[in-house]
Amino acid sequence: MTAPNFTTERLSLRPIAPEDIDGMAAMHADPQVMRFIGNGTIPEPVAHRQELVSWIDDSEDPPGMSMWSVRPLAKPERFLGWVMLYPLPGWEPDVEIGWRFTKAAWGHGYASEAARAIMRHGFENVGLEKIVAVLDPGNRRSRRVCERLGMTDAGILRAYDVDCASYVKENVSAE
Repeated sequence: MTAPNFTTERLSLRPIAPEDIDGMAAMHADPQVMRFIGNGTIPEPVAHRQELVSWIDDSEDPPGMSMWSVRPLAKPERFLGWVMLYPLPGWEPDVEIGWRFTKAAWGHGYASEAARAIMRHGFENVGLEKIVAVLDPGNRRSRRVCERLGMTDAGILRAYDVDCASYVKENVSAE
């Protein structure tokens, strides 16, 4: 299954592609964006661009899962961020939803809108039984996105070699 494109009320989502590298690299070079990611450091630019190319190469493995570029319908040339759906490393078969947006995109509901579309895809098309989110416990913005998505606080979970707040949403239609 190839990861599909999505259109929401305000957004266009498509699997990441080479034309997203500049936007992703710029976003990942912003200390405020990276504050709650790993140890909060900014990635080294040359190595990070190579890493982003590998993200694109691996963006549809496993089938139906991907990292999607998010752009506004009104200005499709503007990169807002990305949302992803992938197996959570070390916690398979759990599948993680995650997002990262440029600082200029914060506070507009884009993360919730994009993640809602990807979550629906995970349940309806991929057939997932549950979806989890892991985030820095201090990241209040992402916690609010999880709550808006109807996810339940599942406590602290160790992922990516750090203690993370975890949220879960069960596929109620799978019952």
